[in-house]
Amino acid sequence: MAPIAKEKQRSLIDRLVAVSGGSYSPEERRKYYISGPQWAGAYEGQALFHAPTREPVGFEEVIRNLGELGVSCWATHDSDVIGADDLLTDRQWAIVARIDKALDDNGVRCSMVTCETFFHPVFAASAAAEAPEIRRYGVRRLQNTVDIGHALGAHYAVYWPGTLGYMVQGAVEETQMLRWFADGLNAACKRDIEVAREKGRPTLKHCLEAKPFEPQAQIILPSSDAMLAFISSGLLDHPEMVGLNPEYLHELMWGGAARAVLARALLCKKLFHFDINDGYPLKHDVDLGVGIVNPLDWLNVLVLLRSHGYEGPFNLDFKPPRTTSNYGVWKVSFPSAVDRFITLWNIAGEVMEDPVMQEAAAALKAGGGGAEDVDDIVAANKELLTLHELMGHRMFQLLIGQHRGRAFG
Repeated sequence: MAPIAKEKQRSLIDRLVAVSGGSYSPEERRKYYISGPQWAGAYEGQALFHAPTREPVGFEEVIRNLGELGVSCWATHDSDVIGADDLLTDRQWAIVARIDKALDDNGVRCSMVTCETFFHPVFAASAAAEAPEIRRYGVRRLQNTVDIGHALGAHYAVYWPGTLGYMVQGAVEETQMLRWFADGLNAACKRDIEVAREKGRPTLKHCLEAKPFEPQAQIILPSSDAMLAFISSGLLDHPEMVGLNPEYLHELMWGGAARAVLARALLCKKLFHFDINDGYPLKHDVDLGVGIVNPLDWLNVLVLLRSHGYEGPFNLDFKPPRTTSNYGVWKVSFPSAVDRFITLWNIAGEVMEDPVMQEAAAALKAGGGGAEDVDDIVAANKELLTLHELMGHRMFQLLIGQHRGRAFG
């Protein structure tokens, strides 16, 4: 093949996207509670060992593209859209007004805000550091984010305490750090109650997001289960306002199963929000688009969530690869991630209604009718237990369409 001239490359992408097919219309995409975060759309490809590969993008462009694609909601960190020097000043409200106008102009809602307490050097030792002035600043930022959330009509606030931990053993007293972290959340919830009452709005759902490692060497709340224990520890003034925002890949990073974590959160009635992406177990946080690595595992996750009537947001917390251009972010990365999610969601519905899956599950629950003798119980159920593997294979068939007659040969 001859080299592809620069001026012909976008048309090549457009043609291959069209040939690939499988896209949903913006109207169909708007039926799902999917949010596109500012940090995903504006990600320039930078990281610890990575220089940027894309040009900067502002919130107006991100919101406009989300509206055109049919992604109904937008989410942001406070510092994604408001500089540190403007936060906590009157200047921030002029920016908030611009954001509100961009949302309104493009038919997009703000679903979630999150307070950045990990990037700025003031948070080097976390927002729950020893110095009281750092903690006071952290509280002001948390309360300010609540104000911004209500101003933009958000319903969720998410917190990733990425720097809540330490690099060197003995440098912090963990129980005290957890108490200080609780103080910050308590201040945010208190402010939330006040603002919600003033504005006649419901309070926000405050969601904790766990990550097993990075940026600190040791994270004090590294898993969703640790977060659940913290919520029920008695340190929070309003534990009913605080729940979880699990991230799919964060669970894989430590070798956990996202579905099992979600099940535990569902049982505790603490699954408020869900960050969706993909990646590899026991690896770093590559944040790929949903379903691109583990489609069968994702199908299992969505069967669980559909079975339990989950109605919260699905937040596209992913990073378009560094090899993707600014044009490709909106032509390929975002629409393909959304469309894979919708496809897997629909297949999950087929799994729930599939007669093979239903009969196998019912048979396993009925059991073999063995007597009380342990050997009789084993004999009565020995063949039935083979259905576990059959159900796994059936889900694969449903995933690739073999149940509809698809054949390979």
